[in-house]
Amino acid sequence: MFRNLTANLVLNERIETTDAKAKELRRVAERLITKAVRLGAVAYSPFETLSEVDKGRRLATKRLIGAFLPRWGTRVEKGGATEKVDLVEKVMIDLARRFASRPGGYTRIVKLGQRRGDNAPLAFVEFVDKAAVSRDASVEAGLVTPV
Repeated sequence: MFRNLTANLVLNERIETTDAKAKELRRVAERLITKAVRLGAVAYSPFETLSEVDKGRRLATKRLIGAFLPRWGTRVEKGGATEKVDLVEKVMIDLARRFASRPGGYTRIVKLGQRRGDNAPLAFVEFVDKAAVSRDASVEAGLVTPV
């Protein structure tokens, strides 16, 4: 379950789930991103420009991340078009570059309120560089009902 939640977080950069799952997902997702960030520029440099040692370090990290995340994710764009995204490359290139200067705390949990059916607490999990979600914006978008 957490593999799929992490894959959806990497793919969409923001997901809605229950509060308990969000807290556990934060721990799992941040460890994967930290593996890529610790490589430094090796994570997102072109493969041909790396030394043999750096190629080995990068390959080992890709395999560690790939052992947990599924390799491919499919995102549905507006208009119904689908886009196939390489999740391991997204972690290694996009997220490692984006969070290179950040020592940790790559995700944020925004509490939304209670789910209508079973009254479970809901929350958004998103990367910190995304725009903050306010409760009023969530109500306007129809994501949560006003209490």
